[in-house]
Amino acid sequence: MCGINGAISFKSSNFEITEPYISSMRDTMEHRGPDGAGVWISKDRRVGFGHRRLAIIDLSTSAIQPMSNEDGTLWVTFNGEIYNHSEIRKDLEALGKYKWKTNHSDTEVIVHAFEEWGIDCIHKFRGMFAIGIWDEKKKEMWLIRDRIGIKPLYYSVHSGRLVFASEIKALLKDPDQKRAVHEEAFYHYLSFLTTPAPQTLFDGILKLPAGTWLKVTLDGKIEEKKYWDVWDYTRPMTDKSEEEISKTIIAELRESVKLRKESDVPVGIFLSGGIDSSTNVALFSEGETSNVKTFSIGYDKDYGTYKNELHYAKSVADKFHADYFEKRLTVDDLLGFLPNMVHLQDEPIADPVCVPVYFVSKLARDNGVIVCQVGEGSDELFWGYPTWKLKLRLQQANSWPVPKFLKKSGLALLRLMGKKESWPYAALQRVVEDKPVFWGGAESFTEEQKKSLLSPRLRKKFINYSSFEGIRPIWDRFNAKAWEKSDLNWMTYLDLNLRLPELLLMRVDKMSMGVSLEGRVPFLDYKFVEMAMSIPTELKTKNGDLKYILKKAVRGLIPDEIIERPKQGFGVPVYEWLFDKLGDEIRAELRSFAKRTDFFDPEVIEQHIIKSSGAQLWYLYNFALWHKTYIEMK
Repeated sequence: MCGINGAISFKSSNFEITEPYISSMRDTMEHRGPDGAGVWISKDRRVGFGHRRLAIIDLSTSAIQPMSNEDGTLWVTFNGEIYNHSEIRKDLEALGKYKWKTNHSDTEVIVHAFEEWGIDCIHKFRGMFAIGIWDEKKKEMWLIRDRIGIKPLYYSVHSGRLVFASEIKALLKDPDQKRAVHEEAFYHYLSFLTTPAPQTLFDGILKLPAGTWLKVTLDGKIEEKKYWDVWDYTRPMTDKSEEEISKTIIAELRESVKLRKESDVPVGIFLSGGIDSSTNVALFSEGETSNVKTFSIGYDKDYGTYKNELHYAKSVADKFHADYFEKRLTVDDLLGFLPNMVHLQDEPIADPVCVPVYFVSKLARDNGVIVCQVGEGSDELFWGYPTWKLKLRLQQANSWPVPKFLKKSGLALLRLMGKKESWPYAALQRVVEDKPVFWGGAESFTEEQKKSLLSPRLRKKFINYSSFEGIRPIWDRFNAKAWEKSDLNWMTYLDLNLRLPELLLMRVDKMSMGVSLEGRVPFLDYKFVEMAMSIPTELKTKNGDLKYILKKAVRGLIPDEIIERPKQGFGVPVYEWLFDKLGDEIRAELRSFAKRTDFFDPEVIEQHIIKSSGAQLWYLYNFALWHKTYIEMK
């Protein structure tokens, strides 16, 4: 796990890539790689790569990056892990064509795999990765992001060059990189708490979508291709019994967890006491001769609906003889962390769970662990969110046998009742417009709520615009490719393409790397995802039981108490903290921001400050803090 960056200067430009230019960007990401730094500049100064190292696999100096092949015609800078690198290395060694300078570096496997198979080598990689490759013979640069989007990769094309990095703050070190808000991305942010790829909140800075590569040539030609989509690899299990599918699930998950043990440094597990993290602990413990280290986060007390789950986590740790570490957070922890949170995020990740993720990562790192397995992905793949029960029913409204004129009449009635900004109105409006009702598991503001919030200028700009445009490409792919076009499959597929790679996985990446800790996600191994999306919907929603088929698979592996307990989720008591010290801070910042900028209507913001339940204020507050840090304070 590392931080990477680089640049290519096009033939049309006189700009030279220098070591100070690359190093200044690279070293904004020292937290991603405290174990070393490297830089490579081509002889003609047209190309340069930088690398910050967090040593996980092959700790020797021979594994430092950027890394080249024997004759220096291929260079690689790489962030992530290739879990099956040993298997690929054996295949390459059998060819007898390559000289190896490392004992077991996965980076060197990438170098020689690309030499042998070209860009098709990525289909052999099982892991998480963001990769930059320079092919000197063909004068081509390749940028690659892993299938699921576990690792981020940002780039910008300006001033006759393309610049890329693991974090946006690195790109901002380029003196010619402008700092401005991408207003369409801002509009989407208010819907999805993040920006759909390839947009970011920075105008002119893009993020490479998951499962995509970019090829760049010296004459400035850029080609992009999506090399992986889950529907291209599913094999419908319509002829399998529940028992057979259950055994397949646990076998695939056991293999995924085993692969993610691969490390030359200590590995631990984030443990919440829920099904996913408990299963990680159970499978990780198999075959271990020493105690697994687990890390749990809670709060100084119970807050309303947020109840501490630490006793569940402790019971699971005890069950599997794991070492157990915990930390309890207070509102003061949050207030003290806010400036660093905004700095680490790069663009707002408007999910307050960033706070506990950072502190549980720090807890692990402070106790000698450098890699941790986390449970992201299971809820999306197996219908695990309680809120999805209602959202599934709403999504199914598209197929209700009700004449469209009656649906339109219902819409008009809600409008007359003053419910234009309500969620029932938004859902019915989508039905009337033949759009999917479900727009993501983290949807925040409705279209009408957003238009009310916006300043008069932006309200006019987006009066006929909808955030559905941000997810339309995903909707089109789903309808073109899905083997079972069920409502639940749409919900899962959308979150696999938006909420997971650009929100949930980014909060893990940015917060864990903020303390130089690597996060691994067994439930999002691409082969496991392909298998999960091959399971018929009826087995995921049977009897209305959340995670029905996953629970069947893990029964007997983890305690029944954990399987049957109500799901709480990894929450943060933002609403309760709004009535403590946090509330005054948020209200003051939002009032000031609305008055000095042209994004929100100050009067409507004031109404939200008075009436909001808390979560929506947090989303607005995140944007205001980001804007102050990255746009105003240049």
